[in-house]
Amino acid sequence: MKNRKIAIIGCGNLGSTIVHGMLDDGFEGSNLIVTRRNTASLQRLADKGVVITSDNSEAVKNADVVILGVKPYNVEPILKEISSFLESGKHTLVCLATGITLEELAKWSGKELPIFRAMPNTAADVNESMTLICESGASTEQRDAMKQLFDKIGSTLYIDENLMEAATILGACGIAYVLRFMRAMIQGGIEVGFDAKTATAIVSQTMKGASELIIQNGTHPESEIDKVTTPKGCTITGLNEMEHAGFSSALIKGIVASYKKIEK
Repeated sequence: MKNRKIAIIGCGNLGSTIVHGMLDDGFEGSNLIVTRRNTASLQRLADKGVVITSDNSEAVKNADVVILGVKPYNVEPILKEISSFLESGKHTLVCLATGITLEELAKWSGKELPIFRAMPNTAADVNESMTLICESGASTEQRDAMKQLFDKIGSTLYIDENLMEAATILGACGIAYVLRFMRAMIQGGIEVGFDAKTATAIVSQTMKGASELIIQNGTHPESEIDKVTTPKGCTITGLNEMEHAGFSSALIKGIVASYKKIEK
């Protein structure tokens, strides 16, 4: 994958984070082609050797992997625009848009191609994305190559297509949920005496440490919580107060509400 040319059509915030992550991992800038109507906003990428253009067709002709980073309502018209430049046996198509099925992508492209749906999150900007992928028409080699590509910006898992919308909520929207939780912790830290900068540093590292406990130990969060909660201690007192206020319930309701919204 490292020597293949990759085009990102409609390189907005998510597309840019993917590009930054790939460049940080050593991907050659000249093998990345990104498009946007207003190319001035992509100048920082051009400074790093990335090829910038407003011509989607030209980008596709010069690429092996075509990643659609456009909004869902733009996927069909963009695919119809570039369809005549897509070649079976050469191109791999990847769509980052929510709610667009593999069947629709195949229909609109008009070609027999390996097709992937991928849902990264904005932590791709620091090579810590959780990317969920499903595919159709791809060989084992192509599946491995796509995983290798997205592994450059974090961790990657293949899932069934019927879970892609749920993956959007838990993985992509989840960044916002976690950050909102962190903001609340920081606000609490300020109330008990820390300045904002110090509270942010403490909460950020604590969140990172909590995640690594689960990732490296392979444990359930509750088992790690048990290690911190002592009888009549301050931790269990705080946790119980949060639960009395509906902490877990509110979070679960928020996730389910987001999922119902995306299903409409």
